[in-house]
Amino acid sequence: TYCINVNKKLPIGVSSFEKIRTDNYYYVDKTHFIRKLIDQGSYYFLSRPRRFGKSLFLDTIKCAFEGKKELFENLFLEKNWDWSVSFPVIRIDFSKRVFDSNDLINKILQNLDFYFQLFQLPKPSHYNDYQFAFEQLIIQIYNKYSKQVVLLVDEYDKPILDNIENPQIALHIRETLKAFYQTIKPLDKYLKFVFITGISKFAKVSLFSGLNQLRDITLSKEYSTICGYTHYELLSTFGDLLNSQEEIQKIQEWYNGYSWCGELVYNPFDILLYLQERQFLPYWFETGTPSFLMKVLQQKQFYIPQLEKTFSSDKLLESFDIEFIEPEALLFQTGYLTIKDQFVKNNRIRYVLSYPNLEVKISLNETLSSLFAGSTSAKEKISIQLEAIFDNGDLDFLPGFLNNLFAQIPFQWYTRTYQYEAFYCTVFYVFLVATGINVIAEDTSSTGNIDLTVLYRNTAYIFEFKVDKGQPIEQILTKQYYSKYLHYEKIFAIGIVVDSSSKSIKQFQIQKIK
Repeated sequence: TYCINVNKKLPIGVSSFEKIRTDNYYYVDKTHFIRKLIDQGSYYFLSRPRRFGKSLFLDTIKCAFEGKKELFENLFLEKNWDWSVSFPVIRIDFSKRVFDSNDLINKILQNLDFYFQLFQLPKPSHYNDYQFAFEQLIIQIYNKYSKQVVLLVDEYDKPILDNIENPQIALHIRETLKAFYQTIKPLDKYLKFVFITGISKFAKVSLFSGLNQLRDITLSKEYSTICGYTHYELLSTFGDLLNSQEEIQKIQEWYNGYSWCGELVYNPFDILLYLQERQFLPYWFETGTPSFLMKVLQQKQFYIPQLEKTFSSDKLLESFDIEFIEPEALLFQTGYLTIKDQFVKNNRIRYVLSYPNLEVKISLNETLSSLFAGSTSAKEKISIQLEAIFDNGDLDFLPGFLNNLFAQIPFQWYTRTYQYEAFYCTVFYVFLVATGINVIAEDTSSTGNIDLTVLYRNTAYIFEFKVDKGQPIEQILTKQYYSKYLHYEKIFAIGIVVDSSSKSIKQFQIQKIK
């Protein structure tokens, strides 16, 4: 029986700090980060994937600067903040969808109008000039209260991302936003604190070129857990809802694993939904996987098994812009890849990226497999067949299964590379992962890289693909790819040669190693 505290509620979808603190919700104390931010500077930028608690953190900052001490009882900031003084706060929220630059300007003016009314200020002449209105709002607040203004911007990039599939509109919106953010730079004397958050990390030259005082803390180790739950926070805050060590371990496998050069964190949305529903489901993933992401992977003909382990630099991770979108940067910034390791080579920082957890690995490949198969129902039929082959150990059925699979998968994903192993490995890999089977792509051994390794019910299957010619089974045996799996009960080496003209298997060999 779960030991549930019936007096506390799970803050699913709640981004109001005041509501959480006054209506008896669970809350993970992140207020020590606010103190650290103030002590270290005044202008900050933070990028995190959707539903990671950015809006709640901004609202917490807002309540602190407004001097609402009663909301911080028993939190870190209660005794580490000067509650004798408060500051006026402007919070600009770009979460509502916009359709063009004129629509964006209207929404900016609506945001500003709210604060002109809130602070009982006269609207300036030329009010429709959104840059001038923004500047005048900050200056008038400062003059009226003789206090610097706190500026918080939530989802700064959403207007661009909403239109990313229409580059012409996205470019106009980017220029409108760029002009808006550049208004901040000369207002330094009027501003106490500025914090901007979003999903993507657009290159500074394209969006923040006039705001060079922003400190980007996206990959700062000391702020790596500013959003998301650490394992300690999971146990200390929600411990009364956790039933066993086995459950905790499975929660880790499914939802932990996000890293921004520091301690691993869980996606808060996943944790809260799991604790409510008690089922291991892709809660975060299902809230919106952009079709645009799939289109980029297809257009770039990205080698999907490479998602297991891909290398990147800090420059590449920042290279997200309308005219220049790299799959690795897009996948990282949207939360489908995370940093697993980092090292320095030739005086440059390099990052090793991979899936953060089981939820993302399975769900992303499920989406891809549905695209490959043409529909979800077709994908499910293929998954059932594939699962049955490994359940029953009927490897002799694999050639026929793979021939049918290759025949029905559209080749536009790899129009230039279908004659290479990449296409065939990708198709097989995507369906294995989508089925929930444990598969490792580009599996590293001491003598080379294994194309695919399937680990299923204490049996290791070592796959090597060749196209038109080659001796894959001999390669496995000669290089002893299987040696790292000798502790498994059974080991099979499987060599597959595909004919590129017919797109079918012309040689299939199985050898039992153990």
